[in-house]
Amino acid sequence: MEEDLSLSAKASVNNNMEAQENEEERDPESNSLHRPLLKRNRTLSTTPLAMVGAKVSHIESLDYEINENDLFKHDWRSRSKVQVLQYIFSKWLLAFLVGLLTGIIATLINLAVENIAGYKLLAVVDYIEQKRYLMGFVFMTGVNFILTMVAAVLCVCFAPTAAGPGIPEIKAYLNGVDTPNMFGATTLIVKIIGSIGAVSAGLDLGKEGPLVHIGSCIASLLGQGGPDNYRIKWRWLRYFNNDRDRRDIITCGASSGVCAAFRAPVGGVLFSLEEVATWWRSALLWRTFFSTAVVVVVLRAFIEYCKAGDCGLFGQGGLIMFDVSGVSVRYHIMDLIPVAVIGVIGGILGSLYNYLLHKVLRLYNLINEKGKIYKLLLSLTVSLFTSACLYGLPFLANCKPCDPSLSDSECPSTGRTGNFKQFNCPKGYYNDLATLLLTTNDDAVRNIFSINTPSEFEISSLTIFFALYCILGIFTFGIAVPSGLFLPIILMGSAYGRMLGIAMGSYTDIDQGLFAVLGAASLMAGSMRMTVSLCVIFLELTNNLLLLPITMLVLLIAKTVGDCFNPSIYEIILDLKGLPFLDAHPEPWMRNISVSELADAKEPVITLNGIEKVGRIVDVLKNTTHNGFPVVDEGVAPPVGLAVGATALHGIILRAHLVIALKKKWFLHEKRTTEEWEVREKFTWVELAERDGRIEEAAVTKDEMEMYIDLHPLTNRTPYTVVETMSVAKALVLFRQVGLRHMLIVPQYEAAGMSPVVGILTRQDLRAHNILNAFPHLEKAKGR
Repeated sequence: MEEDLSLSAKASVNNNMEAQENEEERDPESNSLHRPLLKRNRTLSTTPLAMVGAKVSHIESLDYEINENDLFKHDWRSRSKVQVLQYIFSKWLLAFLVGLLTGIIATLINLAVENIAGYKLLAVVDYIEQKRYLMGFVFMTGVNFILTMVAAVLCVCFAPTAAGPGIPEIKAYLNGVDTPNMFGATTLIVKIIGSIGAVSAGLDLGKEGPLVHIGSCIASLLGQGGPDNYRIKWRWLRYFNNDRDRRDIITCGASSGVCAAFRAPVGGVLFSLEEVATWWRSALLWRTFFSTAVVVVVLRAFIEYCKAGDCGLFGQGGLIMFDVSGVSVRYHIMDLIPVAVIGVIGGILGSLYNYLLHKVLRLYNLINEKGKIYKLLLSLTVSLFTSACLYGLPFLANCKPCDPSLSDSECPSTGRTGNFKQFNCPKGYYNDLATLLLTTNDDAVRNIFSINTPSEFEISSLTIFFALYCILGIFTFGIAVPSGLFLPIILMGSAYGRMLGIAMGSYTDIDQGLFAVLGAASLMAGSMRMTVSLCVIFLELTNNLLLLPITMLVLLIAKTVGDCFNPSIYEIILDLKGLPFLDAHPEPWMRNISVSELADAKEPVITLNGIEKVGRIVDVLKNTTHNGFPVVDEGVAPPVGLAVGATALHGIILRAHLVIALKKKWFLHEKRTTEEWEVREKFTWVELAERDGRIEEAAVTKDEMEMYIDLHPLTNRTPYTVVETMSVAKALVLFRQVGLRHMLIVPQYEAAGMSPVVGILTRQDLRAHNILNAFPHLEKAKGR
């Protein structure tokens, strides 16, 4: 008998394993090549985990909706004109401080990078001039190794959220997703030091993405009065103790970061509008523009100061500015053909770059899962490979004679900067590949953008440069250091743009340097899928307004071609990290399903009475993870025309407010409504703005469990509701545009004994992936 049971158990296990294998074959996400970095749950509503930086965190939504409870309404009515003016002045003051601090920190980062990388390269050039090539390689590799180690150790051990660019997480935050520890003081410090180390080490990454993150960190810390454990409790800061105003401040910080990176104030504002921000209005436009204007003034002041030579090796080239205004832009109708070709190439290569980076990031995740030491080893391996390529590949290039029209100081150049690096060549000759590789990334872009130099670079050197930076661009992004995508993409795009310019030769009047600019713009549009902001950024970068028409054409073509293959690089990263970002455009099949069907696929909604027992509130909070609960009133006198005994919807109350009520022991011995003065004596609207309370912190005795709480004064009496017949597509648009955390579904008809709430929708319920899991038949409609 026991043998039969054993055999049947084994058979059952085998059958389960076979069924699991068959299920995995049907499930594309069971394959590590297809699944996101975190396995998604097969339910409509989930408790989401996502990767923030390089750290797995529990994700919550933000409360961008105004919580119009009785306390808020009283505070709003009682505000004097002076307080209103103080609030407005505080907004503009914070915008000014964000721009000021972002500009100062960006300048200090550039100052450090230019001096560290500059003195390193001068020492390497000195070894090369002495024919001590091996010593030069050892020195360069060793310094880069140490700089990369500093950046990687800080990110791995102290602030994992500082790794990467930070832009996808900022984009998710402004979409309504709380990204823990993303804007803390530790993250800010590690981001600054790590960016200096990683960029100075010559890695194929830029400081543009990290500067956007740094600006957002500064804005968040200013808005909340400092780090979480050391907040300043100034009276004027109380106005910003809410997610809504903090969102606006962080938007100013992101714009200031782009402006500081490219010295492009208008481009910074448009970048936030087009790429980062989900919610926008004219007042926010003015404040972001004011912040970027302050950044530009700060940068300009430092540039003027450093021109005197008081900043070491930091001079006019210290801040990114690729001036190509010294050449006249003349083109005719036939020139539109190579311009269109650049756009097509940019769209194809941009989408290919996104695809390959997608695969590499998934591979890196498998390596990083093994522990911190593997993260460090991965970063250091990439550093060693990069150093070997940057130092060794110029030896493959042939020495080129200098143009006789150039002075001896211009060609060959032996300093840190210059277009014609002598490297290992004799006097009067230069190495064109060393001009691009043995320099900082900023100077490499300046050199490849150089105008009136038709014979400076050989096709072979540009091909090597392009191939190298394609490889480095794919394998460097994703290591545990602060990194940006802008500059690597600019380097790749400018290489094939210049090659096409050389190939066109005498068939066009467009300068090769301008072809390089168009190539960089096309690849950025093909990868990031931005148009307006990129166009303005490139105009501000290159200081040549005559490039506007053909730049617009290139960007539009590249974006259109790229959209035919895959999403933008930031959307891919958002999906990989599992961040629940809501897209602006709902899927077409979402019109085939109503919100009531979504509600039916979920567990029944949990409602609370307007005057509820303490014991039930404690039980609900301990046994659920919901952050909002509809509040209903039973037995109210209905308006004329409604059935007697109907239940009224009073509003929605947040978990944090319930916890505050329990912690303050706002209990009633009998079931009654409270007066307004009683509420104001116990609570302030500042306390209700806090979101950190946990049910474990509330100590409730057995006798108190039988008491009551009047929830009416703490309830948001004007929640957003949708009728149960509304399509999911319309509900998604409303949810995203208003910036909601909860959306209540109300019945189409009211009757006695019927609940006034059909269900409640959250961010996770409106994600396409979760809906398709609950309703597989919609997959067929999706394919049509």
